[in-house]
Amino acid sequence: MSTDPDTILLEAEDAMSKALEFLQQELRGVRTGRASTALVEFLTVDYYGSPTGLKALAAISVPEPSQLLIKPFDAGALPAIKTAIETSGLGLNPMVEAKQIRLNVPALTTERRKQLVAHCKKMGESQKVVIRNVRRDANKHADSLSSQTGVHFSEDDIKSLKDEIQELVKTYEGKMDHAVTAKCDEVMEV
Repeated sequence: MSTDPDTILLEAEDAMSKALEFLQQELRGVRTGRASTALVEFLTVDYYGSPTGLKALAAISVPEPSQLLIKPFDAGALPAIKTAIETSGLGLNPMVEAKQIRLNVPALTTERRKQLVAHCKKMGESQKVVIRNVRRDANKHADSLSSQTGVHFSEDDIKSLKDEIQELVKTYEGKMDHAVTAKCDEVMEV
């Protein structure tokens, strides 16, 4: 990290923002009762020895509320896409039809919905830990400002910086709570 308060704050906010983006990305892949392209579009497919996102290999559509249709741009990618879906842990059974894959998204049981909600909350909590680690590191850098030679920062400046860091933590934890709550509500929706 850097040696001035503004940079410490900017770098801390950037790291917290990345943690929030990561959480939002992870939550998109959590299954709900409805078919959604987000469920599979971020799967990684071993395409001729190169890991490639499914979104780059195929057109994904939702022809019915409980069904996904995957049409690969290259028919040769069909077996690799099928394998990626089977090994993804999503619990979906890909059916190959001609040059496309059809996925039926079965309705979730109440028990499975509760498991998914718990999983979402766990993902949120793990990203909050990341944010708290960013706070810890930023506070360490703030403390090191007082022992810096050349430029002097008062104790009030350092306290003010730590307060701003804490405000960032509250803001990003709030955004994470909101994202997790919204996803949990979506999962529990019948």
